[in-house]
Amino acid sequence: MSGDVFGAVVAATVAINETRGEVPGSTASQKWPQQRRMPIGADGSLGIAEYVILADADPPHILLTRIQLY
Repeated sequence: MSGDVFGAVVAATVAINETRGEVPGSTASQKWPQQRRMPIGADGSLGIAEYVILADADPPHILLTRIQLY
């Protein structure tokens, strides 16, 4: 994996953590609003990250389920 891709994935995980999953530009599934997708890289040019917000867990946490690179 190139440094650019690695850096973008790390930046995505930091953004997810810092915003508790409410990343600007992320989209929620209509059927399962806890599932989110967010672009990776400038305007999503590198791919998408999918994650689930487990707000009812003790303690609440976020599970990164998939990173789809283009």
